[in-house]
Amino acid sequence: MDHRSWNRRPVWTAGCVVAFGWAAAFPLVSTLETHRVWGTCAAAGYLLAAVVMLGPDRERTRAVAVCAALAGAVAVPLAYLLVNGAAQSEVAVIERAGRLLTQHATPYLEHPGSVEEVTPYLPGMALLGLPRAVLGADHPVVRVLGDARLWCAAVLFGCLWAGRRALASGRGGAPANGARRAYFTALGALTASPVVALPLVVSGVDLPLTGLLCLSLALAARGRPVAGGLALAGACALKWTAWPAVPVVMALLVHRAGPRAAVRSALVALAGTAAALLPGLLLSPRPMAEQVLAFPTGRGEFTTPAGSPMPGRLLADLGPAGWYAAVGLLLAGGLAVAVSLVLRPPRELVGAADRLALGLSLAFLLAPAGRFGYLALPVVLVVWSRLVRRDTADPGRRRSRVAAGAAPVRGAAGTALPSRPVPAGGPR
Repeated sequence: MDHRSWNRRPVWTAGCVVAFGWAAAFPLVSTLETHRVWGTCAAAGYLLAAVVMLGPDRERTRAVAVCAALAGAVAVPLAYLLVNGAAQSEVAVIERAGRLLTQHATPYLEHPGSVEEVTPYLPGMALLGLPRAVLGADHPVVRVLGDARLWCAAVLFGCLWAGRRALASGRGGAPANGARRAYFTALGALTASPVVALPLVVSGVDLPLTGLLCLSLALAARGRPVAGGLALAGACALKWTAWPAVPVVMALLVHRAGPRAAVRSALVALAGTAAALLPGLLLSPRPMAEQVLAFPTGRGEFTTPAGSPMPGRLLADLGPAGWYAAVGLLLAGGLAVAVSLVLRPPRELVGAADRLALGLSLAFLLAPAGRFGYLALPVVLVVWSRLVRRDTADPGRRRSRVAAGAAPVRGAAGTALPSRPVPAGGPR
C-alpha cells in the first residue's frame, strides 16, 4: 500500500474508531479484571485520539492523536496495574521461573500441582523474571521495577531500536527529521494499537520474542550473520514458536551474504539455543518436555487456558482423530512455507518478514491449542518491517539517480546505495 494512501486523516480516524470499539467491548464481555481495566482506559484514549484527528490534516495532529492513544491504551492502565500488582497469570509464571532459576538452576517444578505452576516457556524466558527474584517485592517501588512486563517491553523496544539502527547504518547518512518523526509517529501508533497495547499492559510475554525476531531479520538483511544468529538464539531460547524463523533467516542470509554466512549464522543460533536449554535438559528433562511441549499442544496433564476458537483448536476438540488432523495440517503448512523458501527465497527484509509472518500465522491458526493474541507477532513483523524500510530508505539519493538515468542499486536492507558517478562524456 502506498504511504500516502494510509497516511491520510480518514484512515487514521477510522483506525481510532475501530480501536475504540475493540477496547470498549472488553469491559462488557471479558471476565478478567486486567482486561476490563485496559478496555476502559484504552477506549477513552482512542476516543480522544479520534476527536484530535478531526483537526487539521497535519503530521503534528497525528502525533498528538498517537500521544492520546498511548496515554489511554498503555501509560494509564499499565501504571494502575503495576501499582496494584495486578497482571495476567503469565507474569507470575515468568517471575516464578526466575526465582526457581536462581534457586535450582532450572525454571521447572518437578511436580506442578496446578496449571498455575506449569512453565510452558523455554529457559530463556526465566531471565526476564530475574529482576523480581533479585529485587523482591518488599517495597512498592521495588515491586514495580521488578515486574516482568517492564522487562519484556524493554527487550521489545530495545530490539526495534537496534534493528532500525542496523538497517540505517548502511544508508550513508542521517535520516531527515521529517522521516524520523514520521517513523516514530507510526511506531507509536503501532504500540498504541490494541494488538500491541493489550499484551504490553496485561502480560508482555510475547513482546521479547517479537523484538528478537525483528532484530534477527534486520541483521540478516544487513548481512551480519553472527549478530543475527545471536538474536535468533535469544528468540529460540524463549519459546519454541520462534524456531520457524531459523530457515527464514537463513534463506535471507544466503541471498544477502552467501551460503557460508548462512551456515555460520545457523551454527551460532544452534550453539546459543543449546547453551540456554542445556541446564533444563540436564536437570529436569521430563518436567521440561511435559510443560514446554505437551502442555501447549493440549497433551499434558493440565488443560492449557489458550483456548480461542481457531481451526486447530476446533479440530482438536473433536477427539484424537481431530487432534491428529490438526497436527497434520500444521505440518503441511510448515512444509509448504519451507518449500517456498527453496523455490522463491526472500531477498530483502519485508519479503522475509512476510514469509515468517505467514508461517507463524498458519502455525497459530492450526495448532491444537492457541489464542488470538498470538497473532500479534505476525502483525508486528509485517507492519514494522515496512515502517523501518521506509524510514531507512534514501529517497533523495534515489530521485537523483533516477533523474540521472541510472537505476538505484539495492543494499542489504533493500535501500538505495551510492554508485560511481557517470562521467560527463558518458560511460567508458
